[in-house]
Amino acid sequence: MTVNTQLCFRGKKILAPMVRVGTLPMRLLALDYGADIVYCEELIDIKMLQCKRVINEVLETVDFVAPNERVVFRTCERERHHVVFQMGGMGAALLSDPDKIESILTTLVKGICKPVTCKIRILPSVEDTVNLVKRIEKTGIAAIAVHGRKKEERPQHPVHCDVIKAISEAVSIPVIANGGSHDFIKDYTDIETFQKATAASSVMIARAAMWNPSIFRKEGLFPLKEVMQDYIKYAVRYDNHYTNTKYCLCQMLREQLETPQGKKLHAAQSIQEICEVFEMADFYEETTAIFKAKKTSLETETQDEDDQMEDPDVIKMAVRFDKREYPPQITPKMYLLEWCRKEKHPQPVYETVQRPLDRLFSSVVTVAEQKYKSTLWEKSKKLAEQAAAIVCLRTLGVPEGKLCEGENHLINKRKRQDQECLNNRDHREDLAEPSHKKTNFIEETSDVDVPKIPR
Repeated sequence: MTVNTQLCFRGKKILAPMVRVGTLPMRLLALDYGADIVYCEELIDIKMLQCKRVINEVLETVDFVAPNERVVFRTCERERHHVVFQMGGMGAALLSDPDKIESILTTLVKGICKPVTCKIRILPSVEDTVNLVKRIEKTGIAAIAVHGRKKEERPQHPVHCDVIKAISEAVSIPVIANGGSHDFIKDYTDIETFQKATAASSVMIARAAMWNPSIFRKEGLFPLKEVMQDYIKYAVRYDNHYTNTKYCLCQMLREQLETPQGKKLHAAQSIQEICEVFEMADFYEETTAIFKAKKTSLETETQDEDDQMEDPDVIKMAVRFDKREYPPQITPKMYLLEWCRKEKHPQPVYETVQRPLDRLFSSVVTVAEQKYKSTLWEKSKKLAEQAAAIVCLRTLGVPEGKLCEGENHLINKRKRQDQECLNNRDHREDLAEPSHKKTNFIEETSDVDVPKIPR
């Protein structure tokens, strides 16, 4: 097994993992200001397993996209060899189950070719904490980060530098000290003070970096206004969701949230409005225009490539499925299936692909050994399949079920089926109920919800 050794954990200044804070804009900003390593926010393993890896050519990023199209994790070339992906163990819950800790870490170390690190809080006693860390060290991890507070302690409680120091002296792997923002770290020089107090190999900074990520600058802190503008540039550049962007900016403003600017930020409902609050409307317009042009160019190139590679035997039309043009519960796919059954053809076969550039869908339907597709890409697999069915039906000159086509035989078929179901139900109930109760039953069913028949 080849281990990636480019990420070293000695003598480093590190951005700590923070929920809703450690997204790509904040990680890149911390690196710009001097951080050596940046952790992403805690992400749950099951969410990542459900994601699809997508190369985003417009943003030049690698995205992990959930089934609901939400980007769960986004990274780029700038942070390669600097970013640490944090997979969550649900807070400090695992501290009470050292066997499970050992099992998880051993499996990870043996199963992947990247360095594995671990982050813990301290236990009630120094001895128990040191014993746990020694056990963790034996799993083969590359470093351990220690938040110098017990799991029940909050940021206002003093950080236990003595416990972190005892750990640093007890193990040979790098120890990353965390938890010094409240008591120690107010500017860059305080980072070294905290490191000496804990005898740690490196220092991990959370809240002090959240409040002003220029804490990593050797030359000193930047003015907050400049830092926030730098952050917004990355948020726009990498299409960060406006709610996450607003949250991070609010953490930086802190006591200034009640100022006119803070109130405007709190009211903002888009990244464009956030840019307007910070007098960056021109930057937003210029950047989005560049991305729009780039996307159009890439789409044109992709379409040209598709046209060159396209099967010439596929029949194509530029059509979309608009459900407003069809009766409820009636679709072109249903009509096509009905037609295939009537003509004794095999049922239609749909092949659907998703385009990585914009995650849109296109479908090809095969009917009687002939392929059909729409040249328009759709937002969902279902819409793409319906569009392909429309192309087939129009080519064959077969009704597709639209409201404007008049009498709809599928609706009539459904009416008959629904009526048969009602008749059968009434017949069964007549057999089951005594005759003297029949009248009462009919009266009572006048308000019963019966499935509505499409009209």
